[in-house]
Amino acid sequence: MDALAGERMIRYDARGLVEVDDTVLKISEIDGEKAVFDAKDLSTRKINLELRWLLYEQGVKDITVLNPGAKHSLGVGILTRCKITFDGSLGYFGCGVIDGPEIHITGRVGWSACENMMSGVVVIDSNAGSLTGAAMRGGDLVVKGQVGARTGIDQKGGTIIVLGSAGSMTGFMLQRGRMILCGDVGPGLGDSMYDGTIYVGGKVRSLGIDCVPGEWTDADTELIERKFRIYGLGSPPEFQKFVCGKKLYNYDNLEPSERKLVL
Repeated sequence: MDALAGERMIRYDARGLVEVDDTVLKISEIDGEKAVFDAKDLSTRKINLELRWLLYEQGVKDITVLNPGAKHSLGVGILTRCKITFDGSLGYFGCGVIDGPEIHITGRVGWSACENMMSGVVVIDSNAGSLTGAAMRGGDLVVKGQVGARTGIDQKGGTIIVLGSAGSMTGFMLQRGRMILCGDVGPGLGDSMYDGTIYVGGKVRSLGIDCVPGEWTDADTELIERKFRIYGLGSPPEFQKFVCGKKLYNYDNLEPSERKLVL
């Protein structure tokens, strides 16, 4: 099966899922520990192969990718300390499963950016789609625009900072970590959250199940001021704090089927 990407014909496996050709093009301009390459006519796999070749074989620590073209799944699985700049926009699942890199995206991103992020920093200059930071475990994710629904779903650690508004069900099933949302937030904030903290600078359409206002402390002020200072975000707005009410903590209760077995 053939598919057209740019001006090149690309062959995929029988299921149409994986590009067969795993040749590294080695087109980057390398200057010491820095490199740059143009991704305009490259497929997703070729871009990711070039990134890995530079990082793991050439010892490059600072990479600029020109014209990423909003392709999906770029910059995934990077497990080393480095700097990567995507000069443009990314599609779905950008920068997922990363552990260590500092990534700057000068455009916008689609759904599920930074899914399962372990550590590092990702700064997005524009908007991000739904499910941003899904199941994130560590690091800082900074979105300077707006985010879609279910941002931070199942978040397990780290910090998500959003300068704009956020969609519905933001912080759904939040388990740990922090969300700093500077704009307005849609309905269902923090629905079914189990732990963690959500800060909101704008209006909240409605709170989700078991999401309640929290008591502000000096530690909250220190966290907000430190994060804004690190990323040069200016003066923070006045925030509300929301935490878990812990009324859903019922793990000691048996399900009906389990109760019958015990009895």
